Amino acid sequence: MALTLAPETTRFQREIKLGRVLVVEDEELIRETIALALLEEGYEVVTAEDGRKGLNLVCKSIESGYPDTSLFDLIILDLMLPYVNGLDLCRLVRHEGNSVPILMLSAKGSETDRVVGLEVGADDYLTKPFGMRELVARCRALLRRHRHTQIPTQEATLRFHDIALYPQECRVTVRSEDINLSPKEFRILELFMSHPRRVWSREQLIERIWGPDFMGDSKTVDVHIRWLREKLEIDPSHPEYLLTVRGFGYRFG
Repeated sequence: MALTLAPETTRFQREIKLGRVLVVEDEELIRETIALALLEEGYEVVTAEDGRKGLNLVCKSIESGYPDTSLFDLIILDLMLPYVNGLDLCRLVRHEGNSVPILMLSAKGSETDRVVGLEVGADDYLTKPFGMRELVARCRALLRRHRHTQIPTQEATLRFHDIALYPQECRVTVRSEDINLSPKEFRILELFMSHPRRVWSREQLIERIWGPDFMGDSKTVDVHIRWLREKLEIDPSHPEYLLTVRGFGYRFG
């Protein structure tokens, strides 16, 4: 028997709640199937059928507390949506400093499309058509990574030349000016500054920042390094702080 959805945003619930998931998908069959699959696994699911409704829910989520808190534990986001597309929604979430995991869905499977999705802040990317077992597995991995692989916050201020990182305040200054970093950018910089001159491979960075269950593209590391260089370096094309060690990875200082 098919599940009937009300015209407005619909919420699916059951007693066991492993997390609260927002599904923004305009194709009704896919939206229903994802919602039911996650419901059967014990998640609470909120759905929206277009980008505008998804945007309203995201805005309410952002307004619910501090930037790194959310009404949702995970967002599943279609790339092509009516009114407001998935890329713009993803940008908004990350612009507000919210680190809620985002799994992006798309019928476009080219490398360029995957890279664009990762560049705007998605944590993982799944190409249509996909199996529900794989989607559920990726959701589990994203939630597990987000909840249990945070780098412990250090109490002491970390300093390197004209960069200062304040762990308890989640704040970074460069040349005495505050800069805005996303949660992952902050954790990468904190890791680098805690171990100056140590070389980190992409695989090591993924394991420490994204977690061992990360199933996305390793190029997301390069994307975040580029973003950090743009915010830290006087000339990002000739970095002084975040250096590439060819054939090995990256080091700080």
